[in-house]
Amino acid sequence: MMPLDRSLPRYTSVAIALHWIMALGILILSILGLAMVHGEWLPGRLFQLYQLHKSIGITILLLAALRLAWRVVHRPPPLPDSMPAFERTAAAGAHLALYTMLFAVPLTGWALVSASVFSIPTVLYGLIAWPDLPVLPGLPNKGRVEGLLKLVHAYGAYVLIAAVVVHATAAVRHHVILRDDVLARMLPNLRSRGLDASTRNPDGQSR
Repeated sequence: MMPLDRSLPRYTSVAIALHWIMALGILILSILGLAMVHGEWLPGRLFQLYQLHKSIGITILLLAALRLAWRVVHRPPPLPDSMPAFERTAAAGAHLALYTMLFAVPLTGWALVSASVFSIPTVLYGLIAWPDLPVLPGLPNKGRVEGLLKLVHAYGAYVLIAAVVVHATAAVRHHVILRDDVLARMLPNLRSRGLDASTRNPDGQSR
């Protein structure tokens, strides 16, 4: 097997790590959200699920901010020259929509918790007290605001899931059908590292 071509433009290691950690977090949040809404749980267990859901949601929000800042400072690798202009425009639009939802969904969830009539504190992973957003806890009509935010958060989550599915489908299409490096540049470079190690002698010299 030939080693991966290291000359290909790739995302930085930080961007790759943030990408896959956030992808895992979104998957877990989606499962938790569906379980909380459609499952039958004892009150204590449901409370734990909500706290975990809130903890991961805030983590995703913070990671999204970090990832956006990193993207501004470290420009992503260019798209393949063979990609048509309309696909480039579509890719830019899809990334914009994805980033928008990565902020919008956790923020609406945070607002929902802040406006809740139950006023249950958020403690991230059972360790760190997280504050409510300002103004919302003191609203006189918290019940109506909470109901509206619940709808916005739920439908926003579905939009985010749809955006992730479209994003993943496009990446697989590039890898399987178009056979370019769009997906490969976001994959951890484990294969090439393993090959580098296997092509060295025990004394550290290359074969």
